[in-house]
This record gives sequence, structure tokens and C-alpha cells, in this order.
Amino acid sequence: MTMGFETERLEEEIPMTMGFNTNEASSSSNALKNPGEDDPFLGQKQQQQQQQLSSPLKTFANMFMSLVGAGVLGLPYTFKKTGWVMGSLLIISVGTLDYYCMMLLVYSKRKLESQSEDVKISSFGDLGFAACGSVGRIVVDAMIVLSQVCFSVGYMIFIANTLVYLFNSSREQTNPKILGFSPKSMYIWGCFPFQLGLNAIPTLTLLAPLSIFAEIVDVGALGVVMVQDVMIGIKKKPSLEMFGAFSIFFYGLGVAVYTFEAIGMILPLESETRDKDKFGKILGLSVAFVAFLNSAFGALGYFAFGEETKDIITTNFGKGLVSSLVQIGLCIDLFLALPLMMNPVYEVMERRFCEGRYCLWLRWLVVLTVPLVALTVPNFADFTSLVGSSVCVVLGFVLPALFHLIAFKDELGWYSLALDATFIVMGTAFAVYGTSSSLIKIFSQTA
Repeated sequence: MTMGFETERLEEEIPMTMGFNTNEASSSSNALKNPGEDDPFLGQKQQQQQQQLSSPLKTFANMFMSLVGAGVLGLPYTFKKTGWVMGSLLIISVGTLDYYCMMLLVYSKRKLESQSEDVKISSFGDLGFAACGSVGRIVVDAMIVLSQVCFSVGYMIFIANTLVYLFNSSREQTNPKILGFSPKSMYIWGCFPFQLGLNAIPTLTLLAPLSIFAEIVDVGALGVVMVQDVMIGIKKKPSLEMFGAFSIFFYGLGVAVYTFEAIGMILPLESETRDKDKFGKILGLSVAFVAFLNSAFGALGYFAFGEETKDIITTNFGKGLVSSLVQIGLCIDLFLALPLMMNPVYEVMERRFCEGRYCLWLRWLVVLTVPLVALTVPNFADFTSLVGSSVCVVLGFVLPALFHLIAFKDELGWYSLALDATFIVMGTAFAVYGTSSSLIKIFSQTA
């Protein structure tokens, strides 16, 4: 797939030398020794000099792991609802638009930083503050925490449900127990001590080796699943739908947005990248590869099982040796990727409550919320649609366009101005309608 917005074209359209003055953004450098609400956490010069920056390979690995998460495993079920053509178009379209909005963040950051040597932006929250002051930072921080925790909850739900399916589901015992607790609860809490150790790792660069290993496992496991899909589809040849009802469009849109879940990671990854001139190309390559992988994975899963496709595709394969190894591999992948998803949460929490200093006990307290929430979520696919339709749409499309509009307000042509306004208005409308439709669907099933 060829992305529709190349980095070079964006650089030509968005000049980087115009004047934009904001007192609030400049004030973020007044207290570097004692960082607080108005100070960037990862962006301080002292920290940038000390930390080891990431190579292009490490940046690609972290980006890939940020983009590919548990949401991909619910795509075949989504394709069953939307139809395989509509589902593929949604994935490709959302990937293209998401890449464009990610680059808007990068260019907005560079624009605001160019106005003062003292302004350093290394997170989405920093950009929100530079563009809109404290209100912007509060809004971004709240949504980043909510979205990234929800992503991590999705990971934990998949791990627990998969292990229950492999080791504790049987016809003889419909409601098995382990030490008086449900197997799902035991697996979730069993992951908790190990996640405490993984989430104690302080930087994205140090997480990169785990990301590379998890990436290899992930690509291999997804590849095996797609091969099995083809073999099963050739034998069963189920009836398929190309397009679903229009009422299901926003459901599919929410899941598609959820699968590109890295918007909160863009600025931290760009800040830790050694060669920043290549960041746009690395990001574009990552998004293009993930969009192709997601489309193929969703379509092939639906081709294999048709109307029998379950909300987590791996549960359709039974408990054979190959399928069991694949499912365990995917669990390992998501288990190792969970600390990467939580990194922006720690940036926010440590800045707000620990003056920007690394705080182990606060990280562990935040990790505790993941299993607590995961135990209360009923359906994996509906959960991804709700999260994608709400905070992910706002973070992924509305806020990048808004911040870009503010940063470049004095030099935008009518085309760029109309494009930013379209993202803001349409994104807000999609978020409201998509969230309400997802909630209605969830409550109708639990009623």
C-alpha cells in the first residue's frame, strides 16, 4: 500500500520558519530544575543529553509494536459485521488519515519549538500545553491516560481469554474454578507480578530489545494464523458479505481506529529518535505495513469462518498443537508490549504527581488498575469499538488538526485551513455518534 501523504510533500506545504509566539509555551522552561505542570518531562535538555537515542531499527520496532496490538485479533469479527470490502476500505482509509494526523503532531511540535530554544516538546501533553495552555494539557493528559490504559486492558483481556480457552474450557466442566476463583481472574492476576517488573523499565530505548523480540513473535504468529485461514477457507468456502448495513459503519470505524493505537507514542518516539529527519519515513513505512497486515488478517479470518467468526479469531482454531502455539505466541507478544503502551501514562502521572521524576511505586499503582478493569469487561470486540469510537477518534484526528490549526494559523492557505476544520468537525461528530452507538450495542447485549 502507498501512503497518500509523503513526508517531503508535507514539509513543502508546511513551512517551518514562521513566527508564532505564545507566552504559555515559553513559560515551560522557567523552572527546569523543578519540573511541574508547565514543564515537559521527556524534553528537558539535561535528559536528552543523558539518554541513549534510538536507532532507526529500534524506532521502527517500537512504532510497529505501538501500532499492532490486541485490536487486530478482533478484525475478522468486525469484517463479519461490516463486510470484507467495507472493512478493508476502513482499515486503509483510517491508516492513511492517521498517518497524516500523526505527522501534523510532529510538524506542530517542530513549529512551536522553532520559536524559542527554551521550549522543548516531547509528549502529546507538552504539545497541548504549548498550543492551548493548561487546559490543552489537562484534556490531552486525561485522554492519553484513558486510551493507553484501555489498550493495556485489551491486551490483558486477550491474554486471559486465550489461556482460559486453551487450558480451562471443556465440555465436562462448564464453570471451572482454580482455588475458588475463575480461571480468567487467576491468569490476569498471575500476569500482574511480572508486569510490575517490566513496567519498572524507565525509557522506550531500553524497551526496544523487548519490542524487537515481540515483533518477531507477533509477525510469525499472525503469519501462521493467516496461512491457516487460507487453508480452512479453501475447504469450507463459507458465504461472505462484501458490505454490511450502514448502521454498522461507525462500529467498524471505531475498531479500525483502535487498531492504529499509537497516537500517544508519536512524540515520545520522535524525541528519542537519533535521526529525526528519517522519522516521517519510518512512521510511514510502519503505518503502511500495519495497514496491509491488518486488512489481510481481517479479511482472511472472515474468509475462513464466515458467520462463525468469533470476537477473538484465535478461538476459532480449536486446540491443535500449531494453533495453540500461535495463540501462546500472541499472548507473549502482547505481554511484552504492554509496558510500551503504558509509557505515556507514566509520563503524565510522574509529571503531575512526582515533579517529573521516575517513581516506581506510582508506576506499580497504575499497573494495578489494568487487571482491575480487565476483570469487568464482558466482550473484547465491543470494548475495542467503544474505545476507538471515543477517545481514539479525538486523540487521533480532532486534537492533531486543532493543534496544527493553532500553530500555523497565520500562514495556512484555504485548503489546509479547510482540511483542519474538516478533521475537527467530522472527528467530533464521529466520536459522539460512534460512542453512543457502541454503548447502545453493549447495553442491549447485557440487558
